[in-house]
Amino acid sequence: MKKHTKAGDKHALKLRRKNRIRKKISGTTERPRLSVFRSAMHVYAQVIDDTTGHTMVSISSFEHGAHGSSTVEACGTIGKTLAQRCLDKKITKVVFDKNGNMYHGRIKALADGAREGGLTF
Repeated sequence: MKKHTKAGDKHALKLRRKNRIRKKISGTTERPRLSVFRSAMHVYAQVIDDTTGHTMVSISSFEHGAHGSSTVEACGTIGKTLAQRCLDKKITKVVFDKNGNMYHGRIKALADGAREGGLTF
């Protein structure tokens, strides 16, 4: 088996994981999709209703005050704030879409913060 080490190969593998996940996961009005995007410095999260194509709630590490970078601790508070915004709009259940990322570090901290805030997934 070929060993993938180039940056382009890593990106292609991430896109394959993302597409494989998105075939199985879809957000509805009753249970929207919580999509997380992680860049090198920041984290963005959206709660999306895929049937209508509307973003119901969104948050980013920019608006949370972590302009330098989003750490694991900052992502935990971002998750709690996202959960509070969802509860304000009467959203309690979501489907988690980690967007091809590994479930550890900042992604896991955001998910745990959202669970602590009251979301179930």
